[in-house]
Amino acid sequence: QVQLAESGGGVVQTGDSLRLSCTASGRTFNAYAVAWFREAPGKERDFVAAMSWRGDIKDYATAVQGRFTISRDTAKNTVYLQMDNLKAEDAAVYYCAARFGIERQATEYGIWGQGTQVTVSS
Repeated sequence: QVQLAESGGGVVQTGDSLRLSCTASGRTFNAYAVAWFREAPGKERDFVAAMSWRGDIKDYATAVQGRFTISRDTAKNTVYLQMDNLKAEDAAVYYCAARFGIERQATEYGIWGQGTQVTVSS
């Protein structure tokens, strides 16, 4: 079974950049599609970005298109989320998730990390 661990969250100001990491342990997750979701207080867990296991398909939520970039380093068993030009509305707990096949629905993912907090102050 794959275990996921997110890192890289923190407190930043609007317009700043941050890179989140999602590292797998237990076994390689190179055959899995990986996605990032976020959950703000009192809101549902929303899709942010996803990438196929080959990396040839990438999908982004409209709210982050052009500002966020998902990528993976298979040698390090890690998926990244580069977040640029952060806005106040990007503040949330960010989770990575893995499954076979790229999907936008959180309920389709069975493997989750514990989350990392991103705070954006103006």
